[in-house]
Amino acid sequence: MKPDTAVLLDHALTLPGASHDIKWGLDVVSVAGKMFCIVGEGRVNYKVGDDEFLALTDLPGVRPAPYLARARWVQVDDCAALDMTALLDGIGHSWRLVVAKLSKRTQRELGVIA
Repeated sequence: MKPDTAVLLDHALTLPGASHDIKWGLDVVSVAGKMFCIVGEGRVNYKVGDDEFLALTDLPGVRPAPYLARARWVQVDDCAALDMTALLDGIGHSWRLVVAKLSKRTQRELGVIA
């Protein structure tokens, strides 16, 4: 079963500082100009931690994201491996990974730190 990409996109856009753009014919969600989620064609792509990358890509329906695998992105083609809750959590974690690499000033502007 394909992931419900509309729900995933809506969730990504609710995260602080999230902005939407269309690139490569896909919905791209970024924070401070840094991508953290790509949705489209019945798939979702997002960044994961180094420790999660190998575990997730061993699951059926999950593979290294084309062109972004070296940056530890996964592509989920099928919800057989991950349910909607896991996908929503994964997008939130991807956002946190990207925000953690932003400058403290940008993090303050986003309201993530005091």
